[in-house]
Amino acid sequence: MQIIKHKFKFKNVLAFSLASSLIAISTLSNAAEDKPWQSIGRKATTDEVKAWDIDVRGDFKGIPKGQGSVAQGEHVWEGKCASCHGSFGELNEVFPPLVGGTTEEDIKNGVVAANAKGGVAQKTTLMKLARLSTMWDYINRAMPWNAPKSLTHDEVYAVTAYILNLGGIIPSDFTLSDKNIAKVQERLPNRNGLVRFDGLWDVKGKPDVKNVACMSNCEVDQKLTSFLPDFARNAHGNLAEQNRVIGAVRGTDTSKPAPQALEVNPSAKKNAGPELKEAAKPLVASDAAGTVTDVKQLLAKNTCTACHGIKNKIVGPGFNEIAAKYKGKADLENYLVSKIKTGGSGVWGAVPMPPQAQLKDADAKAIAQWLSLGAK
Repeated sequence: MQIIKHKFKFKNVLAFSLASSLIAISTLSNAAEDKPWQSIGRKATTDEVKAWDIDVRGDFKGIPKGQGSVAQGEHVWEGKCASCHGSFGELNEVFPPLVGGTTEEDIKNGVVAANAKGGVAQKTTLMKLARLSTMWDYINRAMPWNAPKSLTHDEVYAVTAYILNLGGIIPSDFTLSDKNIAKVQERLPNRNGLVRFDGLWDVKGKPDVKNVACMSNCEVDQKLTSFLPDFARNAHGNLAEQNRVIGAVRGTDTSKPAPQALEVNPSAKKNAGPELKEAAKPLVASDAAGTVTDVKQLLAKNTCTACHGIKNKIVGPGFNEIAAKYKGKADLENYLVSKIKTGGSGVWGAVPMPPQAQLKDADAKAIAQWLSLGAK
């Protein structure tokens, strides 16, 4: 009986060992399969998460500390914003106007009457804005158009203050900060005009769509198209020459007729089209010491291409037009440096050229030299 008992124990031990081995082999097999996936990427660091986590909520949670006065905002505006939005936020040439269409009564009631009654040719930003955090957050993340996220937090406060002052929401001697921005929210002309569509947000509500998309064996021949109307295709110059300094290139050559087939993002093609290759060529200037400067980077960094195309007028004349107009002028480089730095109006029409005081003398000279050589 004693021997049988030991054999029984040995069999149990053997069975347990075998089961454990099978589990271990299975685990190793799964680990081997998962290993290639586990080796891809890494956990984001605290600083990396902090750099991306910059959104500001409607209750101003997430807004960073800082402050900026209306006067400071006007200075930043003239150098980095006026070229697209006008000196008083009224320009309707490149982007829709930011200011206008609101009244003292709207500020008192919190609803812009003109939104319902009409009477305004185009709704402005201040007519639609219901949350001040939306404006602050957008300026902080996306402006200036050619150099997003280049403004300091204090500059964002200052620019926001300047826009609010233009709309009569705050006085000219006001300083906007993280401590008083919630109070200023209470004076937005359309703060009570936010409309909630339950069909979009509430799953129990009536959906805002009724049609059903056909996914297979569709009877109707559906075709996807993407185009600009002929009258608007080249209204503000060649899009292929106007690109942000970051992100994908989305511009198409609008100086040419629209293609008959669907337009495809050129950056998605393995071999970019000739117009994109042409737009990607560096524009260079070199000084007496032989230092080469990439003028295209300077033009983009300082938002020059928001108003000037290389070969087309946008708000101001095309760079080639400037080069042609002043060709052969005595002391041309110094003249152009002066015009770039101090700005002016009247030479090319009523639209003013904002002073580019932020430009270093060497950078202004590089742009002037490039223009004097024909803007090629």
